[in-house]
Amino acid sequence: MIPKEVWRQVRRIQIRTGRAVTGLLAGAYRSAFKGRGMEFEDVREYQPGDEVRTIDWNVTARMNSPFVKNFREERELSVMLIVDVSSSGQYGSSGRKKRELIAELGALLALSAVRGGDKVGLVLFTDRVELYLPPKKGTTHTLRLIRELLAYEPKGSGTDLKGALTFLARVKRRRGVSFLISDFIAPGAAKEVALIARRHDLTALCVSDPREFDFPDVGLVQIRDLETGLTRMIDTSREEVRARLKGRALSRIEGTKALMDRVGAAFVHLRTDEDLLPVLHRAFRSKERRA
Repeated sequence: MIPKEVWRQVRRIQIRTGRAVTGLLAGAYRSAFKGRGMEFEDVREYQPGDEVRTIDWNVTARMNSPFVKNFREERELSVMLIVDVSSSGQYGSSGRKKRELIAELGALLALSAVRGGDKVGLVLFTDRVELYLPPKKGTTHTLRLIRELLAYEPKGSGTDLKGALTFLARVKRRRGVSFLISDFIAPGAAKEVALIARRHDLTALCVSDPREFDFPDVGLVQIRDLETGLTRMIDTSREEVRARLKGRALSRIEGTKALMDRVGAAFVHLRTDEDLLPVLHRAFRSKERRA
């Protein structure tokens, strides 16, 4: 039985994000992603000017004459949201936790996809794959997806990015659109990211909190790693300590962006103290221009 408060949250986030989808994001998503997928249709004889890359060598060998593959634009895309629900998402210093920002972000993407006529699916992961919803259309499916983003209670606390991407590669072999949403506080998964980027139109959405870059001077304070439970004492009155904390956060963001640039994936950085809508809109427009 789903608690009434969860359903109220689902409805609130559907109304709030639904307005955004029908407004500012209405054309941006469709422009950025529609028409990117191509599906094999048939073969035809080679014509001067055809791309050499499209030659079907097997048919060419059988027919003793060059033939090329003919493709048509896919009418719909299969969109996957791969979402980190590890314990570090429970952190938030600006009135909104990272997990809440992730839920709203996922809802925006899901509603944009469905509004654009695409199917959308969901993978929730921590140090294991927690939940998999195969891509589907429809309001009922989308509401369930938003509900899981908001209210799913993870069994794990850590982050296994490699495992989540390996799972995605196994269940989604056909090309589609994938959004990887995480704070990327996890060991690197360069090999797995590169594999997904080759198979899918991949966008990494990196979520952070402003306190990760600007820790206040509050003297001696005990901090706890939300994923491991380990605690330690730090002296925030020392400028070099605050600088080191900031440097680690910046290094994580910059390292993630560098990896995505290297494999040809898009990268978007979102903070809990920002309005995600204009950031997402700019990202879609940027993707459209690059395409």
